[in-house]
This record gives sequence, structure tokens and C-alpha cells, in this order.
Amino acid sequence: MLNRSIRTDQRSIGRNFPIAGPRFSVVAMAALLAVLASGCTPEIGSDAWCTKLRETPKADWSANQALDFAKHCLLK
Repeated sequence: MLNRSIRTDQRSIGRNFPIAGPRFSVVAMAALLAVLASGCTPEIGSDAWCTKLRETPKADWSANQALDFAKHCLLK
């Protein structure tokens, strides 16, 4: 009886801990891609950022982007 309960506990370890199993690898991969993608965006106020915003339609800008564009690109 004792051996059976130990086996059950060992099988449930992968289900109880999120680090074990394939879900962790998917989450880790998504986190890695998010970090890598954030490194590709130009810094706010840089010339590349101003050029990128000039190319996007103004209807797609957020209020914060419009304020940053005015502050960093127009009032330099």
C-alpha cells in the first residue's frame, strides 16, 4: 500500500510543478522571443524612431507616441 502511494506521488510531480514538462519550454521560448524582439525596436527619440513614426500613418499613433514625437522629433 505504501509503495503504491509513493508511485502515485512521483507520477503527479510533473503535473504539479510548472517547471517540469513541455509547458515550461514553451513559456521559456516565448519569454526569450519577447526579450529578443524588444531589442530590435529603436529607442524613443532616436533618429531611427522618428523616421519610423514619420512612415506610419498618424491614425495609428497612440497619444504617448504623438507626445514623444513632438517632444523629441519636432522640438529638438
